Amino acid sequence: MQKSDVRDAIVAQLQRELDLQSRAAHDAREEATSEESKSEGKYDMRGQEAAYLAEGQARIAAEIAESIAVYRSLDTADIAPGAPASVGALITLEAKGRSQRYFLGPRNGGLEATVGDARFTVVTPSSPLGRQLVGSRVGFGVQLPGRGAASRHQITEIR
Repeated sequence: MQKSDVRDAIVAQLQRELDLQSRAAHDAREEATSEESKSEGKYDMRGQEAAYLAEGQARIAAEIAESIAVYRSLDTADIAPGAPASVGALITLEAKGRSQRYFLGPRNGGLEATVGDARFTVVTPSSPLGRQLVGSRVGFGVQLPGRGAASRHQITEIR
């Protein structure tokens, strides 16, 4: 899996979210200005509520557009062998014979995407897992929450 493909998958996922939020904001704006949303009394707030909703959705869309720009400009060069993990690293963790991939991204933690048949999750340096990963190296261990108690995972690859 190439890191440029990882970046492209993140951008594609964000673009889908942007399209959805933009449509929702447009629909809410249409509802706010619709003839049917005109106030029928001093307590009728339908139009104003739709306008607030449209504003919030437009703000979310703007944040997603910023994220797309950040990811498009992200360096996708592989991390040098033995170098510590930093933003832009694709990290593989392994525990009990199962591996999980994480992309240490600048924002949008929790976003999940797929490249080919490989699935990965974006984590940010400010997240609990991200704080453990930043500066770590292959062979280091991290704690992930699990059912009951935290489980130890070992870093097997940083790219």
